[in-house]
Amino acid sequence: METRRITVLSAGLGVPSSTRLLADQLAAAATRELAAAGYEVTTDVVELRELAVDIANNFVTGFAPPRLAEVIAGVESSDGIIAVSPVFSASYSGLFKSFIDVLDPKSLDGKAALLGATGGTDRHQMVLDHAMRPLFSYLRTRTAATAVFAGPQDWGNADDGGTPLSARIERAAAEFSSLLEGDQPGRRPAVLESLPFEQLLAGISAGGNAN
Repeated sequence: METRRITVLSAGLGVPSSTRLLADQLAAAATRELAAAGYEVTTDVVELRELAVDIANNFVTGFAPPRLAEVIAGVESSDGIIAVSPVFSASYSGLFKSFIDVLDPKSLDGKAALLGATGGTDRHQMVLDHAMRPLFSYLRTRTAATAVFAGPQDWGNADDGGTPLSARIERAAAEFSSLLEGDQPGRRPAVLESLPFEQLLAGISAGGNAN
């Protein structure tokens, strides 16, 4: 069974966070879709607020602290990215953009991406098409056609006449999952492990003895 690795980026600042809630629901829906298609899924959820200091230090020193370096490596080795940000000043949050800025601009090239955002009013949903989608287009991701915005009215309410949040999530997850089927152009080859010199020498000696 083939495996697909998904990194979920949540830029929510509060605890609990509606941004994290949306990210979790998108990830769960994508996992169900991929499992139905015969894939095994591993998901790594990253709370960017926990990396805020490390991200700032990376800008100052030019080096990523160990935990941030681990997250960056995870993003680079993922097949797909689910990215969800709260809306601030009609755009994604500064924390979200700062994390994107510490990535190698080429590291997301060809990866599947699913975008989401949360905000206090429906007027903020335009951030998906006017801010987040252009950003991920610049990064050359293969982005799902449907992006998901969730406002206060979407959490635990009755039908307001629009498309329910759950239906939007399922549609976006299905599109995202279809991008993850088959060959993955954004997958980076595994880094070859460096063996200790003694082990390499032992292998050479064994080869020589076989003759």
